[in-house]
Amino acid sequence: MRSGFSSNGTCTKRLTAVAAATALTAVLAGCGSSSGSVGSGGGGGTITAYVYGDDSVKIQKTAVDEFNKTSKVKVKLVSIPGTDYVNKLRTAMGSPNAPDIFFNWGGGSIKPYADAGQLVDLTSTIESDETLKSGFLPSVMAAGSLGGKMYGIPMRGMQPVILFYNKAVFAQNNLQPPKTWEELQADITTLKAKKITPFALGGSDTWPELMWLEYLVDRIGGPEVFKKIQDGDSSGWGDPAVLKAAQTVKQLVDEGAFGSNFTSVGYGSGGAPALFAQGKAAMHLMGSWEYSTQLGKFPDFAKKDLGWTTFPSVTGGVGDVNDVVGNPNNYWSINAKTKHQDAAIAFVKTMAAQSYSKALLENGDIPTTTSAESELGSAPNPEFATFQYQMVQKAPSFTLSWDQALEANIATPMLTEINKLFAGKSSPEQFVAALKALK
Repeated sequence: MRSGFSSNGTCTKRLTAVAAATALTAVLAGCGSSSGSVGSGGGGGTITAYVYGDDSVKIQKTAVDEFNKTSKVKVKLVSIPGTDYVNKLRTAMGSPNAPDIFFNWGGGSIKPYADAGQLVDLTSTIESDETLKSGFLPSVMAAGSLGGKMYGIPMRGMQPVILFYNKAVFAQNNLQPPKTWEELQADITTLKAKKITPFALGGSDTWPELMWLEYLVDRIGGPEVFKKIQDGDSSGWGDPAVLKAAQTVKQLVDEGAFGSNFTSVGYGSGGAPALFAQGKAAMHLMGSWEYSTQLGKFPDFAKKDLGWTTFPSVTGGVGDVNDVVGNPNNYWSINAKTKHQDAAIAFVKTMAAQSYSKALLENGDIPTTTSAESELGSAPNPEFATFQYQMVQKAPSFTLSWDQALEANIATPMLTEINKLFAGKSSPEQFVAALKALK
């Protein structure tokens, strides 16, 4: 499900440049607004907003309708199917019909546009506007920045990676959710003795494996290690924390923490969630959408025996145990060439409104607004919603998933190397050497 993610082969598949261009031939003419948008003259007062086309689009559509009731400059929402989104946005941004506002994941997903001077630097706007400055959780706002500049306004729900556990399995084996690496290792020993796979892992999809490295590098070396890599310094892959994380992964694989067949188990196909819900695996490191996945596939398990906790501390590590990895949010960014920058800013500012936050909650999303905590009681599962919110609220750092934070030319081969590491086809040392060579 990995809702809203792209560039990793899960929700948004890459098209070749030719295929993307072909697919756009019939689309672009209708994507640019007839007047007042990027690349068009006149004062017709219309701006276009590209959005990832999934179930949450209805919330953005309502926000647009409400904004248009009072604004002279109207917003035209263009919903693009998720599998086409990245390539269609890329092509459109290089055309006269580029959108005025567009949905993105922050980090590497917007770096090419920022480097090309195509984005409005929102730093001063946010700092001088109390609604924007104080309206969102700091760790989420920071995750949407790039090179110290803010280019995005949060517009959907948070998606932290959480350590889920099967309450029934834990109770039957007198276990407690692990808070330290030593406790996690003890749980692994106990579970293996009972012929229970400690962790479900959809290794055939690769991206679930990435979550382990993200947290291990953070817990061992702190968020600064990956921040250096994200900022374009490939020597960061040579940090001792990366090697230690890779060695820890090898240890987990070798001791059977993921079972013996995890490389043939998928997440998208439902394999990993099923092993977890059926008690064949005791724990599952997964994004917050695991709750809705289980609710849809195994509702009794989700309501009764699905438990959740934070990723444990690692002995000797310098990372804060409250740090979070995952998808902090999705963001609206504004095209620097828009003819209606003030209207575009006014629209994205409505993402901090209580009515918008409430709509996200009703859709099962957890808003990242600072006022959302008082509204969590109306969420489908208030207990889980509160856990997520407080987890992100107190996080000193919220690291964006590596395959989203990095540009595709780095992220794609990185995922390949991660898959080789987990499959035992490369050693931790070979893994680090391969990543250091990525440019």
